Amino acid sequence: MRTIGLIGGMSFESSAVYYRLINEMVRERLGGLSSAELVMYSVNFEEIVALQKAGRWNDAADRLGDAAQRLEAAGAECVLICTNTMHLIAPQVAERVSAPLIHIIDETAAALKAAGRVKPLLLATRYTMEHGFYAERMAENGVSIMVPGPEDRTVTHDIIFNELCAGIIKDESRRKLNGIIERAKAEGADSVILGCTEICLILDPKALILLGFDTTTIHAEAAVDFALANEKSSKSCAA
Repeated sequence: MRTIGLIGGMSFESSAVYYRLINEMVRERLGGLSSAELVMYSVNFEEIVALQKAGRWNDAADRLGDAAQRLEAAGAECVLICTNTMHLIAPQVAERVSAPLIHIIDETAAALKAAGRVKPLLLATRYTMEHGFYAERMAENGVSIMVPGPEDRTVTHDIIFNELCAGIIKDESRRKLNGIIERAKAEGADSVILGCTEICLILDPKALILLGFDTTTIHAEAAVDFALANEKSSKSCAA
């Protein structure tokens, strides 16, 4: 089993989901009490948020690049940035290590294409929806994303930062997000990307009016695929 490296803490609410999902997937595939070989470097999210608000993306890249190097030094054989927004600086982080960086946008695009979906709504932070890096990377993979209108982008961003990142789940916020999805469907969206790793805390991708793609689960599964590429399932043997 190869060792997975996670850059977490953005927020720790979703990092905990990554840890649980990766270990559950490894146990499911290998059986028994199997769990993942992984290392995590968890940053102080308050510091990262300050850099985001100030537009200091180069400083953020240095911070996460250092985290990636620490993971590699600790034995990580791949690196995941456990957040969609910070993939804005993923190329700079990838340059700092020799281990492959498993890119959340590429993995999500592959899942969309496999399902025959080419016009997804993107629900995410304002940075992810508006900075262009997500749309450009998706377009390179043959997917054309939709984003909500200005007011709905503000609503989504505020729910993520003011509630989900703080572990707060509100039914009213769930209704607001579902309303955004309903409007996107009327405008031609064929699916929805839960493009913030906390959105899975409030929306079940299997319970939406559009086919949902949870980037947290997709990213975690890609990490497990990498880690177990040379492993064989022991479930049949255990049985």
